[in-house]
Amino acid sequence: MFLLLLLATLLLSGTVEPAAQPTGPDSAAPLYYVTRPEVTVFTSPGEGKPYLKLRMREQVCVLKEEGGWAHIKTMDGAEGYLLRGQLSNVWLRISKKTQTLYAYRGAELVEKYPVDLGYNYFADKERRGSMTSRDHWRTPEGQFFVVSRNARSQFHKAFVLSYPTTEDAESGLRKGLISRSEHAAILEADRKGAMPPMNTALGGWIEIHGHGTGARSNWTQGCIALKDAHIDALWEWVQLGAPVLIEP
Repeated sequence: MFLLLLLATLLLSGTVEPAAQPTGPDSAAPLYYVTRPEVTVFTSPGEGKPYLKLRMREQVCVLKEEGGWAHIKTMDGAEGYLLRGQLSNVWLRISKKTQTLYAYRGAELVEKYPVDLGYNYFADKERRGSMTSRDHWRTPEGQFFVVSRNARSQFHKAFVLSYPTTEDAESGLRKGLISRSEHAAILEADRKGAMPPMNTALGGWIEIHGHGTGARSNWTQGCIALKDAHIDALWEWVQLGAPVLIEP
């Protein structure tokens, strides 16, 4: 589970004050996450020695910023320096009830946009839909992350989400929808922060993309559609690894 999303839940429940910045467990330093497949932490900025490696989505506390570098502390307590451009604190929340996307920097709400959702957006996604099974064109619920950015999508631009997740795989295995090898592949993708298999009976290719109406319509096959101008605005600051919370 993403720590940022855990803090998001606290924020939404009122446990965290709306004006507050999500902070790390050992200090008042704000939380960020890594936005590259792998980054190197150095002992000092600029000319420091390589110290350790971090993977995409790993969380760190930013203690101080200096000259394009961030002095960070990992969740294990290790300290070092990363290039500031390798970190972000941007995350997205989508409410199916209000059909609205909320974009945050830490705990600060930056933007909100109307969205179009799946044909049957009331229910959580369980399996692949089709022209003969439109009931399963559902927008999934849960915690995801941006696993790919497609600047040449047929729907203008698209952020591909990490559906199916480990939770979806566990449910699919129990219900006999996927094999043990497919289950293992989904879990391995989640562990690596990679794109999960999209061709199982659970479905896939759930995206936040353009060509939305702005009228909160329900026409997609499970994706979240925004107006092109809104996806363009998000494109500038939503990076790989960005947490996405989709609520009922």
